[in-house]
Amino acid sequence: MVAQALWVAVSKLIFTQVWCPNRLRCTILRWFGAEVGQGVLIKHNVTIQWPWKLSIGDDSWIGTGAELYDIDTIVIGSDVCISQRAYLCTGSHDRRSATFGFDNAPIVVEDGVWVCARATVLRGVTLGSNCVVGATALVTDDVPSNCVVRPPRPAITPR
Repeated sequence: MVAQALWVAVSKLIFTQVWCPNRLRCTILRWFGAEVGQGVLIKHNVTIQWPWKLSIGDDSWIGTGAELYDIDTIVIGSDVCISQRAYLCTGSHDRRSATFGFDNAPIVVEDGVWVCARATVLRGVTLGSNCVVGATALVTDDVPSNCVVRPPRPAITPR
């Protein structure tokens, strides 16, 4: 409980701020139990729920405004790009449960993945190596290696 309160304070006051240098962001995450590789770049306004449930491999990048909602673990491999305002969410609820109980599961992002701007990855998903999740796409199931996930195209009708 104390660690959670301390993380919330440090996150709001220092970690998310534009003036906080990247090296300090990575150090702060390590202080709170995250595994952070070498050459990691974390931009400002990145939201991380609980750093002790986060692992980031070498040379990965997390863009401005990304949200890592890690109620369960999030494992990010090496050479990964999580673009601006992407949302990785390990939490959910069982809609069939009388108590609306939790239905959380980890997210695994393998090496070389690019999660483009404003894409959403939901709980229990593994993104295979070198796949691309296109801007605004919603991922609810595992994605094989070397695949591209695109959001649905809107229907275009002539005027």
